[in-house]
Amino acid sequence: AFSGNTNADSVIYYKLQHSIKARFLRFVPLDWNPNGRIGMRIEVYGCTYRSELVGFDGKSCLIYTFNQKLMSALKDVISLKFKTMQSDGILLHRKGQNGDHITLELIKGKLSLLINLGDTKTHPSNAQINITLGSLLDDQHWHSVLIEHFNNQVNFTVDKHTHHFHAKGEFSYLDLDYELSFGGIPVPGKSGTLSRRNFQGCFENINYNGVNIIDLARRH
Repeated sequence: AFSGNTNADSVIYYKLQHSIKARFLRFVPLDWNPNGRIGMRIEVYGCTYRSELVGFDGKSCLIYTFNQKLMSALKDVISLKFKTMQSDGILLHRKGQNGDHITLELIKGKLSLLINLGDTKTHPSNAQINITLGSLLDDQHWHSVLIEHFNNQVNFTVDKHTHHFHAKGEFSYLDLDYELSFGGIPVPGKSGTLSRRNFQGCFENINYNGVNIIDLARRH
């Protein structure tokens, strides 16, 4: 509840301790001025928000190759928003030399994070991890994704629903390439060709370890 002014000229200002995100705001008057004058004027000021968008037509993908010398092997943070009307499609893929890979894929309207540790003889106890979150994500509304990997701890978040899991140490040593593909998995040696189900829709604000991927693609 917020108390208002008691005269015609003074301004009462409130700054919320935590930011909020909403489509609508509704104000319900609880009590009027003791003098009986009824009136209410409210102004709401938002926060600055930067939006970088990229669209995928189902035949394209965005590839980011980064400098391995600048990256930590123990920490990865990937965040993005997406919207689509297609129930299936690859959002993110990073492969390795020995069959290791990380894939984020939309399957029947649910988001699945697949971590494959490659050789089952080397990692027999935990060769593959598959976590599924969300439902009806093909509703043409924006959905947020956050993947945090610290040492062998992984947090997978979809629309503020988080799944925490422990990769038993092997995930820290994945032999992954220094390349990320968004929207599909390119076929080696065939430029412009994608494998599996490629993504059709929009991405917003792709961020990898502090790098704005869409802005980087537009400038370079």
